[in-house]
Amino acid sequence: MSTLSLPTRAPVTIAQPRVWRPLTLAALATLYLVWGSTYLAMRVAVSSIPPLMLGSLRFSTAGTMLLALLVARGAKLPTLREWAASALVGFLMMVVGLGTVSLAFEGHHVTSGVAALMFGTVPLWTALFERAFGRKLGTRQAVGLALGFLGVLFVATRGTLRASPGWAVAIAACAASYAFGCALNVRVPLPKGSVATAAQMIVAGAVLGAGSILRGETFPAEISLRAWLSLVHLVVFGSMVAYSALTFLLRTESAALATSYAFVNPVVALALGAWLGGEHVTPADFAGVTLVIAAVVVVAGARSREASATRSS
Repeated sequence: MSTLSLPTRAPVTIAQPRVWRPLTLAALATLYLVWGSTYLAMRVAVSSIPPLMLGSLRFSTAGTMLLALLVARGAKLPTLREWAASALVGFLMMVVGLGTVSLAFEGHHVTSGVAALMFGTVPLWTALFERAFGRKLGTRQAVGLALGFLGVLFVATRGTLRASPGWAVAIAACAASYAFGCALNVRVPLPKGSVATAAQMIVAGAVLGAGSILRGETFPAEISLRAWLSLVHLVVFGSMVAYSALTFLLRTESAALATSYAFVNPVVALALGAWLGGEHVTPADFAGVTLVIAAVVVVAGARSREASATRSS
């Protein structure tokens, strides 16, 4: 006797609303607010401290303190291979990327808000480098890249940077260098967790220190209270806390979410620069910020959809 089997219907999966973890929210808030303020802090600090020396003090102190804390909690020191990988990434992101921005602040070639705008293009450069590493560039990403670089061109030719076209190119190149370091983060053998951040900062601090000596910088006879407070802010919050938050997000969340600070940092930096730094913001700067933020939203959205499609396939 045969039995009749009825077709079974596949269970329906109901998408659950995302539950944000407190650590994720804290890390995002840190990147949004702290890194938006570091540009003004750098500009204030270089008024008393030479730029390469400032970078060396910032990263050497933050990296050493962070590594000591991590080792005390049981973390392992990086291997020689991991130190070499950290040196490469730290050089691209912190020496070339942020060191050159400090030089621009010293000569008053750029405001803190516009520097943040230029670094807001980091996710766009990162998308380009991922294309070079073999990742397909979709139509939406291409549109986003065009929008973002149009915004930078607008600021460079009509906004605050129009008087310093050479520095506009230099800072754009710094943002590209920083983005290349970000793209290499998952492609080179870095130490685990925040140990990678500490190692990168230690190496970057040493290289910036050597550059400071070669440039003939000397320790100032007098440093203003504002400069000291800015340096402390850069060491504790701008380096130890913020870079650790970024490392946490890169390891636990999507790259699109981790780099979403680029949406907010230019706005925070422009507001703080105008409010506390007495910086003049032109309508062209606002137009550039709008274009860059729109571009990053388009690129990040395309990458997020791409990641979702990959997970569901």
